[in-house]
Amino acid sequence: MSVVPPSLLCLGLCLSQSTCAQKGNLPPPRIIALPGSTVPWKSPVTLLYQGPKQAEGYRISRVGSPEPMDKEEQITSRKTNTLNIAEVTTDKTGLYHCSYQRGSHWSQFSDPLQLVITGAYDKPSLSSMAGTVVAPGENVKLQCFSKINHDVFILTKEDGDHVTQNQSSVPQDRGRQAIFLLNPVSSTQAGTYRCYGAFHDNPYVWSQPSDPLQLQVEAPSGNLASQDRRLGIWIGVPVAVGLLLLVFLVFFILYCLHKAKNNAERKERHPEAAGQVNGQASEAADPQEVTYSQVNCHVPHQGTAGTLLGAQTDPEQRVCDAGLQISQAPGPALHLGSRTHSYLW
Repeated sequence: MSVVPPSLLCLGLCLSQSTCAQKGNLPPPRIIALPGSTVPWKSPVTLLYQGPKQAEGYRISRVGSPEPMDKEEQITSRKTNTLNIAEVTTDKTGLYHCSYQRGSHWSQFSDPLQLVITGAYDKPSLSSMAGTVVAPGENVKLQCFSKINHDVFILTKEDGDHVTQNQSSVPQDRGRQAIFLLNPVSSTQAGTYRCYGAFHDNPYVWSQPSDPLQLQVEAPSGNLASQDRRLGIWIGVPVAVGLLLLVFLVFFILYCLHKAKNNAERKERHPEAAGQVNGQASEAADPQEVTYSQVNCHVPHQGTAGTLLGAQTDPEQRVCDAGLQISQAPGPALHLGSRTHSYLW
């Protein structure tokens, strides 16, 4: 029996679909397996075909493991949209696809469904070379190893986004291994992983699954704490400065209002004191007081009233009258009206 790679089988399916499309130009149906397309050895499975309500019948085809397209098995057309397989064994594995009939035309083939059985060989081991808890963006290597000389290893992700990767094996410590790369890892790649071993001549018969590997993708707690602290600083500093400025502005306004109120009350209580202060200030600015003095001298004649106490007056005797006047501006002037008589000998 010749070995045909799965890629060539898929190419043949695509060519077959295009030929069918030229015949009927009807949209293809869908085919799914319940409870799944990877089932343990001799477990039951149900193939479900989903087409339009107008479908009058279905045709199921299986590509053997690995038979060429001209050897595909034509399963009898069915009125129902299900196919129950009581026990899945090696001869039941392979690629399945289906089409439906509407009038005299058949639709395109559905996308192929890969039906695989597990448990034919001992389980391999699966480990993460970077540990099971990694940071986002880190390069992660998953190692699948078996002492059985499998040609290929298959990595599957059981939850979230279901992922299947095939990798050729290489010799390693009296066995075979394959390295699966997750570069760079993200939160969507966190989940439960298993790996299987298989051979090229029977690619749909896998080994028992490895023990589950739970991969966690999360940022280190220290980085999260430092990021939170930096974020708190960047947010808290401007807020604190703004609050301080606001408090200072409020106190300044209150101080100005209080000072203005005190000045107004002081003026209302002591209006005359304010006037006296203003008067004193104006008087301090006035010029100094001025004193004027005038002296008049004359010679009295004999027999006149110029005698003093009846005594004779010397001809050489002179009499001087002095007048003193003190003025102060702008107030009333102070005048001294008395006279002073001086006798000069």
